[in-house]
Amino acid sequence: MGEPREPEPAESGDSKLPKIAEQQEDPPQKDAAADFETAIDAAGFGMFNILLLVAAVPAAMGTVYETSTMSYILPSAECDLKLSLLDKGILNAITYAGMISSAILWGYLADTKGRRKLLIVGYAVDTLCVLGGALSQNRIQLMVFKYLGGFCMSGPFAVLMTYLTELHGRKHRQRIMMMVGIMFSIATLTLPGLAMVILPQTWNLRLWNLTLTSWQVFVAITAVPSFLSFVLFFFFPESPKFLMSKGRNREAMAAFKFMYHLNSRKPKDSFPIKLLANEVIVPEKRHKKGEVVPAEFKIPIESAETQDPECQDAKKSSLRSGFTQLRPLFTKPYLGLSLWVYLLNFCVLLGQNTFRLWLPQLFASINEYELLKEGQSDSTSICNILEFSVNRTQSQLEAALRRDPNAECVVNITASTYTNNLIVAAAGLVAYMLAGFLVNLVGVKRIMTLGLFAAGCCSIGMYWSSSAVSTVAIASLFVTMGSISATSVISASVNLFPTSLRTMIVSLEMMFGRLGSLLGNIFFPALMGLGCVPPFFMISSFMLAGCLLAAFLPLKNKAALK
Repeated sequence: MGEPREPEPAESGDSKLPKIAEQQEDPPQKDAAADFETAIDAAGFGMFNILLLVAAVPAAMGTVYETSTMSYILPSAECDLKLSLLDKGILNAITYAGMISSAILWGYLADTKGRRKLLIVGYAVDTLCVLGGALSQNRIQLMVFKYLGGFCMSGPFAVLMTYLTELHGRKHRQRIMMMVGIMFSIATLTLPGLAMVILPQTWNLRLWNLTLTSWQVFVAITAVPSFLSFVLFFFFPESPKFLMSKGRNREAMAAFKFMYHLNSRKPKDSFPIKLLANEVIVPEKRHKKGEVVPAEFKIPIESAETQDPECQDAKKSSLRSGFTQLRPLFTKPYLGLSLWVYLLNFCVLLGQNTFRLWLPQLFASINEYELLKEGQSDSTSICNILEFSVNRTQSQLEAALRRDPNAECVVNITASTYTNNLIVAAAGLVAYMLAGFLVNLVGVKRIMTLGLFAAGCCSIGMYWSSSAVSTVAIASLFVTMGSISATSVISASVNLFPTSLRTMIVSLEMMFGRLGSLLGNIFFPALMGLGCVPPFFMISSFMLAGCLLAAFLPLKNKAALK
């Protein structure tokens, strides 16, 4: 260790020789600049990662609640908000409209402002939107707040996965993504449980000049996970991957040290990595003086801050680079394939999310029909249920518009109304846990094709359902097959495209899927008014169309990643 210090005293006497000595000693330097993967591996896995996963639980719940809450309150809010079938469809769909309209904005902000800031701001604003929806006194107010909620949640929904991925090393990433999927499934399971406890209550609370009923209390409680996420993410660092990509190596090093300290219980200064590589994604940089600095140049932490002014040029060109990234999707090798994948996800999510979001209303109608027809021989076939639901909703709406004092709007909501939803959600959780094993065993393409075919058959099979038990069984099988297929579509698209296009493909694919969810939830109630067959035939048609698209998808089982 004494040799490197010898040239320093001679520096004042002779300006040339010490420089030659330093150049010769640099290559064998032990503290070489480490890239992101090396640094994240050195930070280890431990208490920090466990706390991060604990914080991710309410975040996952908040994203699920934002898209699914409306489907549970529609039967309870029907009288208070004077909802028609079309109003119910719009309330189910409007969150997706908000997500579609803000997808590009959030994608840009996530890549320029950072993951942590976006999560904090997104969940904070979503909390306000959910509370605004809970205080709504008419359907227009509720629609506006649900649209804004979807607009705000689109960012955290996408960035949460990226943030968790970038805070784990390669060894743990796949396992973490599986755990996040299970969190989403558990969140889906908690929603009908919460509905069973709160929605049957006959509360009539006064808050200032506002009247709050049980469905409004239910909506307000669903804001708790978003609020917890907003608070908890303050205690976590920004993604070091993002920081290094922006040249902010000093902050990235502080994040790594914080993670290392919590995981190893050792002092931050004992972190083995002392120098981080320059991972700014710019091919070359030309300074004002005219010299060219290669992008691969390794910078010390102390000089990282000098890069920030240069990063402003990168921000100015980010829009141009975004269009450059999109260009290959409009060229011949990938144009047809990308359109194929978009159409496939459009069909799958149109059927899956339409059926899933109308199930609480369907089960509530079954429960109410059985209570009214108790002791009678009428069969609880799905056609009888739909006819009953459409006629009752229409007559109550007309009575409310006439302000008829003799026609009282009454909806019978009991805990058993949501028991069937709990069964279907549990089936979805089991399906997700089996999905990883089945995909590896059977292959993505086969399981996607078979799952969509089974879901399409289940949808049209609803026509012949003659009891509540058979309806629940068919619905559980549909949701199970649909969820596995939807997951398989994303997995297939990752295998079909090279690394440089995957993020963009998945983003556009999800946008088309949300468009399908939006249209499906508006068309479904319109078709309900025409009869028993049309709504289920629509869902079945799109699922079977997706089955054909999946069957001819140019994907080999267990293909290597491009």
